[in-house]
Amino acid sequence: MSLIQLQGVGLAFPHKTCFSDFSATIEAGQHIAITGDNGAGKSSLLRMLYGAMEPGNGQIQRTAGLAIGYVGQEHSADVNLSGGQRVNHALSQALASAGDLLLLDEPTNHLDAHNRQSLTRMLKHVCAGIVLVTHDTALLDQVCDTVWHIGDEKITVFHGRYADYVAQREMRRNAIEQQLLAVKREQQRSHTALMKEQERASHARARGLKAIQQSKWATIKSPTKLARGTTTSGSKQAQLKRQREELIDRLEQLPRTEIIVPQFHLPHAGKTAATVVQITDGAVAYNKPVLQQIQLTLARGKRLLLAGCNGSGKSTLAKAIMRDPAVVRSGTWVVPGPEEIGYLDQHYASLHVHQTVMESLRAAVPGWTQLAIRRHLSDFLFRGSAVVDTPVAQLSGGEKARLALACIAAKPPQLLILDEVTNNLDQRMRAHVLEILRSYSGTMIVISHDEEFLQKMGPMERFVINSPSSQQCNSPGATC
Repeated sequence: MSLIQLQGVGLAFPHKTCFSDFSATIEAGQHIAITGDNGAGKSSLLRMLYGAMEPGNGQIQRTAGLAIGYVGQEHSADVNLSGGQRVNHALSQALASAGDLLLLDEPTNHLDAHNRQSLTRMLKHVCAGIVLVTHDTALLDQVCDTVWHIGDEKITVFHGRYADYVAQREMRRNAIEQQLLAVKREQQRSHTALMKEQERASHARARGLKAIQQSKWATIKSPTKLARGTTTSGSKQAQLKRQREELIDRLEQLPRTEIIVPQFHLPHAGKTAATVVQITDGAVAYNKPVLQQIQLTLARGKRLLLAGCNGSGKSTLAKAIMRDPAVVRSGTWVVPGPEEIGYLDQHYASLHVHQTVMESLRAAVPGWTQLAIRRHLSDFLFRGSAVVDTPVAQLSGGEKARLALACIAAKPPQLLILDEVTNNLDQRMRAHVLEILRSYSGTMIVISHDEEFLQKMGPMERFVINSPSSQQCNSPGATC
């Protein structure tokens, strides 16, 4: 049974076209993955399916009485709940109303390993249709049977697992690249043959001219016959050139590779005190205690992972280090001032939705010239007047993360705190962020449930929060 029909649907913003003229049908029980780079339009397409956003053109028809559950990237702002708890609450509400179709936008954001596994098991056995936006490729492979990939201003539909889609895409790319290589070799052989033919013709003309000068009758080929070989070789070169151009066009039409070489860096601050963070007999609370008996020392240049399950108090501890007025602290705290800390939180609260990309960076470094701001934004892939003038409210989650990092990099902090930094990031942007952070030599505190990201980050000290009243540090470089 058909749940939703899309006819000629398109999405465009003033600074870009995401896709156009897309027609498809969502069937009952179908599990669809929407994939693509940050800013491709995945979340917008999901909102269109839900009815919270109208398409730029075309139409979307829903079956009468369709029961839809929807989970977006933004959740309740209850300070008493962790990011993972908010996601679980939103998922529970959506499941209660998703009799026919479940729409999920990055549902694994903020979830610890146990909750991710539980979500995967649940989604694998959901009878309702599912449309899923996530950069968690393991979840895609286990749950979805169809891929809608947004890229190059169109949507490509693939029936099968995401891993099979990626493999097929790479096979097509490799096949075209092999054909291009073969054409290049043939062009070289044809060019060599043409040069030899021209050389023989030149020698023949020289011999004929010499025979005439010596008053000898020579057997000389007509100009037409002399040029025949050259013409044939030239035609073959033109044919090979057309073939090569066609192959290049086909290669460019394929979705671009997700891995690129980063072109920006995150500088670090100058010399600071030997100890950046020192907490003795610390405790934090909102309207009730969250963490107690905190003993933590973090030396300059060290990296610290705050580890623990959802709701254990990791983000609360980070906010306490930031001197967030909403968090009540007790004990002895020696930490940098707020202006000396770069903080990328789960919801990009450091960005103002009413500012543009350029205005956001200008607010961080008001003394910079416009040329310096444009160059810095270009390093972070914000290029062109239409892009830098885009309001923050129109940016995707990954684009907001990139802009927040650009603002932090423009004013290097004494301490960098990252709270679930890989949430919403596509593979291309993850590669950029990893390159930034691996080369960053300043002091860093990281909160993340992304095991792949943590492994690639390299060695880090660990501060493990086991319960609201007991913490331990199991690293050689930190003190408990």
